[in-house]
Amino acid sequence: MIRNDIELLKRGAEEIIPEDEFIKKLERSEKENKPLIVKAGFDPTAPDIHLGHTVLLRKMKHFQDMGHTVVFLIGDFTGMIGDPSGKSETRKRLTREEVLENAETYKRQVFKILDREKTVIDFNSRWCQPMNFADVLDLTSRYNVARMLERDDFDKRYKDGRPISILEFMYPLVQGYDSVALKADIELGGTDQKFNLLVGRDLQREYGQEPQVIMTLPLLVGLDGVQKMSKSLHNYVGIDEQPREIFGKIMSISDELMFLYYTLVTDVPLDEVKAMKAGVQDGSVHPRAVKVRLAKEICAQFYDRETADGAEAEFNKIFVKKDLPDEIDEYTIAEDDKTDGKIWIVKLMVLAGLAQSNGEGRRLIKGGGVSIDGEKVQNEDFELALPCECIIKVGKRRFVRVIG
Repeated sequence: MIRNDIELLKRGAEEIIPEDEFIKKLERSEKENKPLIVKAGFDPTAPDIHLGHTVLLRKMKHFQDMGHTVVFLIGDFTGMIGDPSGKSETRKRLTREEVLENAETYKRQVFKILDREKTVIDFNSRWCQPMNFADVLDLTSRYNVARMLERDDFDKRYKDGRPISILEFMYPLVQGYDSVALKADIELGGTDQKFNLLVGRDLQREYGQEPQVIMTLPLLVGLDGVQKMSKSLHNYVGIDEQPREIFGKIMSISDELMFLYYTLVTDVPLDEVKAMKAGVQDGSVHPRAVKVRLAKEICAQFYDRETADGAEAEFNKIFVKKDLPDEIDEYTIAEDDKTDGKIWIVKLMVLAGLAQSNGEGRRLIKGGGVSIDGEKVQNEDFELALPCECIIKVGKRRFVRVIG
């Protein structure tokens, strides 16, 4: 049964081209109960899948859960060409053995997100390898050089006098022909793939097919908050990493970046994400609590909730509690002191004996002397979400473990 949730499918998308055709395809598919063929290609040029790749994989999963046919296409043939997207010079070509070795790792990792039973895994060598020279000439006749040079990276290199090999022109042609071979209805790709995806639409028309709709998704910014996530830049989170590594890396990102991660790599409802962002901005929500939830959401995707809880506990033990005294007083929050599942931080400080009065509590917070699990409390109106177990520190030597 096809049940489309158009808002979820559009979540996080940069562009849908053209959007009216996208809606029509979905409506027709649901009416006829006929799944769409949704394609996303991955060149196995590196052996590990990181969180940046999951932006596409998660969108594939959305289509899959709604009843559509998802094709995880491994570009074992195009991988030997090398995608020139965004490159200022010709890329190093991989050997057949390197590509196949990386492809096996891909196949093992993708099922941490996609449904193994419902996913079609294909290789574009299946139709590229049998093509003879006449077939290749026929393919090249269906696109022209002027259109190729509209592509930004080709245009810049051409104007700068830097070489562009004919082989590189073949990459978008072969990727586009993949859509012809698969009769794709929708193709997903990063924003850097827009040109290649549009070539697929053009070639499908040339071969008498209904052109695919393309959906581009943002390139996930890496842990540094500046450049796109990449293993070579060491700003990545590998989905095969240990839970404590995943948790710790997510906790290292900036407060601003965490909301982009919520949108692109979690299914937390956008209304909740907006509410958390507003809470952090007005000081009513502690950013650390928001980041902890994000780290646990991401960790649980690749493992499970229990493992994510364990990763949090291990993180706290190593990083948050490393400077704590051996003995810490404990304070358990009474039910009568809770309001709508929260407690005002100043009230809690007074109850726990960390401040003599509300006025003193406010002054301590304004002076920057109050922290929760190592994160400074910025706003005296902050309310602690419950239930929780945390360490409140006032000044340099006063600690209380709060349970509630």
